[in-house]
Amino acid sequence: MAGLAAVSGRGAPGAGAPAALKLPEPRRSGRCSLEEALSQRRSVREYAGSPATLAEVAQLLWAAQGITAPEGRRSAPSAGALYPLEIYVVSGQVEGLAPGVYKYLPAAHALRQVAEGDRRRDLAPAALEQSCVREAPLVLVLAGVYARTSVKYGSRAPRYVHMEAGHAAQNVCLQATALALGSVPVGAFEDARVRRVAGLEEGEEPLYLLPVGRR
Repeated sequence: MAGLAAVSGRGAPGAGAPAALKLPEPRRSGRCSLEEALSQRRSVREYAGSPATLAEVAQLLWAAQGITAPEGRRSAPSAGALYPLEIYVVSGQVEGLAPGVYKYLPAAHALRQVAEGDRRRDLAPAALEQSCVREAPLVLVLAGVYARTSVKYGSRAPRYVHMEAGHAAQNVCLQATALALGSVPVGAFEDARVRRVAGLEEGEEPLYLLPVGRR
Protein backbone atom coordinates (compact mmCIF):
# COMPACT_ATOMS: atom_id res chain seq x y z
CA MET A 1 0.00 0.00 0.00
CA ALA A 2 2.28 2.75 -1.24
CA GLY A 3 1.81 6.11 0.39
CA LEU A 4 0.65 4.72 3.74
CA ALA A 5 2.81 4.31 6.82
CA ALA A 6 1.88 1.92 9.61
CA VAL A 7 1.14 3.46 13.01
CA SER A 8 -0.33 2.19 16.23
CA GLY A 9 -3.73 0.57 15.75
CA ARG A 10 -5.40 3.00 18.14
CA GLY A 11 -9.14 2.51 18.14
CA ALA A 12 -8.90 -1.06 16.88
CA PRO A 13 -10.59 -3.64 19.10
CA GLY A 14 -8.77 -6.60 20.58
CA ALA A 15 -5.15 -7.54 21.05
CA GLY A 16 -3.21 -8.30 17.92
CA ALA A 17 -5.41 -6.09 15.76
CA PRO A 18 -3.77 -4.94 12.50
CA ALA A 19 -1.75 -1.75 12.62
CA ALA A 20 -3.42 1.42 11.43
CA LEU A 21 -2.28 2.97 8.18
CA LYS A 22 -1.39 6.64 8.41
CA LEU A 23 -3.04 8.94 5.86
CA PRO A 24 -1.51 11.99 4.15
CA GLU A 25 -1.97 15.13 6.21
CA PRO A 26 -5.09 17.13 5.27
CA ARG A 27 -4.85 20.59 3.79
CA ARG A 28 -6.26 23.48 5.80
CA SER A 29 -6.61 25.83 2.83
CA GLY A 30 -7.37 25.53 -0.86
CA ARG A 31 -8.10 27.41 -4.05
CA CYS A 32 -11.89 26.90 -3.94
CA SER A 33 -13.73 29.21 -1.56
CA LEU A 34 -16.63 28.05 0.59
CA GLU A 35 -18.95 30.23 -1.46
CA GLU A 36 -17.77 28.61 -4.69
CA ALA A 37 -18.20 25.13 -3.24
CA LEU A 38 -21.73 25.93 -2.08
CA SER A 39 -22.61 27.35 -5.49
CA GLN A 40 -21.12 24.45 -7.47
CA ARG A 41 -22.24 21.51 -5.30
CA ARG A 42 -24.56 19.14 -7.13
CA SER A 43 -25.49 15.49 -6.71
CA VAL A 44 -23.28 13.60 -9.16
CA ARG A 45 -24.14 9.97 -9.92
CA GLU A 46 -21.90 9.30 -12.93
CA TYR A 47 -18.11 9.24 -12.74
CA ALA A 48 -15.11 9.09 -15.02
CA GLY A 49 -13.16 5.84 -14.98
CA SER A 50 -10.04 7.36 -13.42
CA PRO A 51 -9.15 6.44 -9.83
CA ALA A 52 -9.23 8.72 -6.80
CA THR A 53 -5.98 9.54 -5.02
CA LEU A 54 -5.06 8.69 -1.47
CA ALA A 55 -4.67 12.40 -0.67
CA GLU A 56 -8.26 13.01 -1.85
CA VAL A 57 -9.56 10.18 0.35
CA ALA A 58 -7.66 11.60 3.31
CA GLN A 59 -9.13 15.05 2.71
CA LEU A 60 -12.70 13.70 2.43
CA LEU A 61 -12.35 11.75 5.68
CA TRP A 62 -10.89 14.75 7.49
CA ALA A 63 -13.81 16.87 6.25
CA ALA A 64 -16.26 14.29 7.60
CA GLN A 65 -14.80 13.67 11.07
CA GLY A 66 -11.25 15.00 11.20
CA ILE A 67 -9.67 16.47 14.32
CA THR A 68 -9.52 20.26 14.09
CA ALA A 69 -8.40 21.32 17.59
CA PRO A 70 -5.86 20.09 20.18
CA GLU A 71 -8.63 19.07 22.59
CA GLY A 72 -10.06 16.67 19.97
CA ARG A 73 -12.87 18.73 18.47
CA ARG A 74 -13.90 17.56 15.01
CA SER A 75 -14.88 19.10 11.69
CA ALA A 76 -18.63 18.45 12.19
CA PRO A 77 -20.62 19.64 15.24
CA SER A 78 -21.70 16.96 17.69
CA ALA A 79 -24.26 17.13 20.49
CA GLY A 80 -22.32 17.12 23.74
CA ALA A 81 -19.10 16.46 21.78
CA LEU A 82 -19.94 12.73 22.06
CA TYR A 83 -19.06 11.95 18.41
CA PRO A 84 -21.30 8.95 17.65
CA LEU A 85 -20.30 8.67 13.99
CA GLU A 86 -18.00 6.06 12.47
CA ILE A 87 -16.74 6.35 8.88
CA TYR A 88 -15.83 3.43 6.62
CA VAL A 89 -14.21 3.57 3.19
CA VAL A 90 -15.21 0.99 0.59
CA SER A 91 -12.22 1.30 -1.74
CA GLY A 92 -12.24 0.01 -5.30
CA GLN A 93 -10.05 2.37 -7.34
CA VAL A 94 -7.83 4.46 -5.09
CA GLU A 95 -4.18 5.02 -5.98
CA GLY A 96 -2.01 3.73 -3.14
CA LEU A 97 -4.82 1.92 -1.34
CA ALA A 98 -5.65 -1.72 -2.03
CA PRO A 99 -9.30 -2.55 -2.70
CA GLY A 100 -11.04 -3.33 0.55
CA VAL A 101 -13.01 -1.84 3.43
CA TYR A 102 -11.28 0.47 5.90
CA LYS A 103 -12.37 2.18 9.10
CA TYR A 104 -11.30 5.78 9.70
CA LEU A 105 -9.53 6.51 12.99
CA PRO A 106 -9.90 10.28 13.49
CA ALA A 107 -7.47 10.66 16.40
CA ALA A 108 -4.64 9.13 14.35
CA HIS A 109 -5.91 10.34 10.93
CA ALA A 110 -5.40 6.77 9.79
CA LEU A 111 -7.21 3.77 8.36
CA ARG A 112 -7.62 0.27 9.74
CA GLN A 113 -8.47 -2.41 7.21
CA VAL A 114 -11.50 -4.50 8.13
CA ALA A 115 -11.98 -6.47 4.88
CA GLU A 116 -9.99 -7.25 1.74
CA GLY A 117 -11.13 -7.10 -1.86
CA ASP A 118 -13.39 -4.84 -3.90
CA ARG A 119 -16.78 -4.83 -2.14
CA ARG A 120 -18.52 -2.33 -4.41
CA ARG A 121 -20.34 -5.06 -6.35
CA ASP A 122 -21.66 -6.40 -3.06
CA LEU A 123 -22.58 -2.96 -1.79
CA ALA A 124 -24.53 -1.93 -4.91
CA PRO A 125 -27.24 -4.62 -4.49
CA ALA A 126 -27.58 -3.55 -0.86
CA ALA A 127 -28.25 -0.03 -2.22
CA LEU A 128 -31.05 -1.21 -4.53
CA GLU A 129 -28.63 -1.62 -7.47
CA GLN A 130 -27.79 2.07 -7.71
CA SER A 131 -25.06 2.35 -10.34
CA CYS A 132 -23.28 5.21 -8.56
CA VAL A 133 -22.43 2.85 -5.70
CA ARG A 134 -20.98 0.27 -8.07
CA GLU A 135 -19.08 2.68 -10.33
CA ALA A 136 -17.60 5.25 -7.92
CA PRO A 137 -13.94 4.58 -7.11
CA LEU A 138 -14.83 4.78 -3.44
CA VAL A 139 -17.90 4.89 -1.24
CA LEU A 140 -17.94 6.34 2.27
CA VAL A 141 -20.26 4.60 4.72
CA LEU A 142 -21.42 6.80 7.59
CA ALA A 143 -22.61 4.84 10.61
CA GLY A 144 -24.03 5.99 13.94
CA VAL A 145 -23.70 4.60 17.44
CA TYR A 146 -26.87 5.78 19.19
CA ALA A 147 -25.71 4.53 22.61
CA ARG A 148 -22.91 7.12 22.74
CA THR A 149 -25.41 9.94 22.56
CA SER A 150 -28.27 8.37 24.54
CA VAL A 151 -26.17 8.23 27.73
CA LYS A 152 -26.60 12.00 27.92
CA TYR A 153 -29.65 12.82 25.80
CA GLY A 154 -31.89 9.77 26.24
CA SER A 155 -34.74 9.47 23.75
CA ARG A 156 -33.55 12.49 21.74
CA ALA A 157 -30.32 10.69 20.81
CA PRO A 158 -31.48 9.41 17.39
CA ARG A 159 -32.45 12.94 16.36
CA TYR A 160 -29.04 14.31 17.33
CA VAL A 161 -27.15 11.45 15.67
CA HIS A 162 -29.09 11.95 12.43
CA MET A 163 -28.43 15.68 12.52
CA GLU A 164 -24.74 15.01 12.96
CA ALA A 165 -24.71 12.58 10.06
CA GLY A 166 -26.20 15.34 7.91
CA HIS A 167 -23.49 17.77 9.02
CA ALA A 168 -20.75 15.27 8.15
CA ALA A 169 -22.30 14.32 4.81
CA GLN A 170 -22.57 17.95 3.74
CA ASN A 171 -18.94 18.46 4.70
CA VAL A 172 -18.02 15.56 2.43
CA CYS A 173 -20.09 16.92 -0.45
CA LEU A 174 -18.55 20.38 -0.16
CA GLN A 175 -15.03 18.99 0.17
CA ALA A 176 -15.59 16.80 -2.88
CA THR A 177 -16.72 19.86 -4.83
CA ALA A 178 -13.63 21.80 -3.74
CA LEU A 179 -11.50 18.89 -5.00
CA ALA A 180 -13.31 18.89 -8.38
CA LEU A 181 -14.90 15.56 -7.49
CA GLY A 182 -18.53 14.50 -7.66
CA SER A 183 -20.53 12.96 -4.83
CA VAL A 184 -24.10 12.07 -3.93
CA PRO A 185 -25.69 11.19 -0.57
CA VAL A 186 -27.52 7.85 -0.76
CA GLY A 187 -30.10 6.86 1.83
CA ALA A 188 -31.92 4.07 -0.01
CA PHE A 189 -30.33 0.80 1.10
CA GLU A 190 -30.95 -2.34 3.12
CA ASP A 191 -29.41 -1.77 6.53
CA ALA A 192 -28.55 -5.39 7.30
CA ARG A 193 -26.80 -5.94 3.97
CA VAL A 194 -24.79 -2.72 4.22
CA ARG A 195 -23.83 -3.64 7.76
CA ARG A 196 -22.58 -7.02 6.60
CA VAL A 197 -20.74 -5.84 3.47
CA ALA A 198 -19.00 -2.96 5.25
CA GLY A 199 -18.17 -5.02 8.31
CA LEU A 200 -19.78 -2.63 10.77
CA GLU A 201 -19.17 -3.36 14.43
CA GLU A 202 -21.89 -4.16 16.95
CA GLY A 203 -24.00 -1.11 17.72
CA GLU A 204 -23.06 0.73 14.53
CA GLU A 205 -26.06 1.54 12.31
CA PRO A 206 -25.58 2.60 8.65
CA LEU A 207 -27.01 6.06 7.98
CA TYR A 208 -25.54 7.24 4.66
CA LEU A 209 -23.66 5.97 1.64
CA LEU A 210 -21.56 8.60 -0.11
CA PRO A 211 -20.15 7.54 -3.49
CA VAL A 212 -17.33 9.84 -4.62
CA GLY A 213 -15.55 9.98 -7.97
CA ARG A 214 -14.05 12.16 -10.63
CA ARG A 215 -16.61 14.06 -12.66
